Amino acid sequence: MRAIRLLIEYDGSDFVGWQIQAQGRTVQGELARALGVLLREEVIPTGSGRTDAGTHALGQVAHFHTQTQLPPDRLKRGLNGLLPDDICIHDVRDVSPDFHARYSAKRKRYRYRIHPGKNAVQRRYTWSYMTELNADQMQASSAALIGTHSFGAFCKQDPVPEDLSCTIYAAGWHREGRELVFEIEGNRFLRHMVRILVGTMVEIGLDKRPADDLARLLQDGRRAQAGRTAPACGLHLLWVEYDS
Repeated sequence: MRAIRLLIEYDGSDFVGWQIQAQGRTVQGELARALGVLLREEVIPTGSGRTDAGTHALGQVAHFHTQTQLPPDRLKRGLNGLLPDDICIHDVRDVSPDFHARYSAKRKRYRYRIHPGKNAVQRRYTWSYMTELNADQMQASSAALIGTHSFGAFCKQDPVPEDLSCTIYAAGWHREGRELVFEIEGNRFLRHMVRILVGTMVEIGLDKRPADDLARLLQDGRRAQAGRTAPACGLHLLWVEYDS
């Protein structure tokens, strides 16, 4: 039995998320369908994480086990030929049998994009925000995220995760043209965590909260005290890192 690792890009706009669900298109479901046709096996790939409806990925990773002897380049060509246009396989490789796309991951990096004002072309990939934001205050607030913290105030509550601890290695805002971009890198992320962080920092950028409010919320731990959940369309999974 071989273990295969996939590097995947997808436009999440028309998916109800990564994970197979009773209703709606999912990335995992489309991959399983294509793998079934190509390999003539029932294969359900496991991803590094479950991205939400509307969230995009430039470097999602998944793995599966198979009896096939097709070489990686044939698997890549075959999958790309069978998958819809909003999913692309960039790399296929053999990995050790104990590799796990989720549990073997060491760190991940996400990007969130905010576009000032209305936009047509990028509306599916950015949060179009109509009010001017204080980027300096938002950047100053993000420094509190570095290190190991409990992120109970910044995760979906139904249900509350058993482990709320995450280690953040890098976090900050910068400008790319007119866009305001947030990037964050950590060992793990809770459900909706990046989107709630962005929503809270936008309130800081509107001067509705002080710049040191993230530090208070990390100690407070109550979701109701944090800001709104930013729209999924602005969120992109950039990459997932492994030991090998």
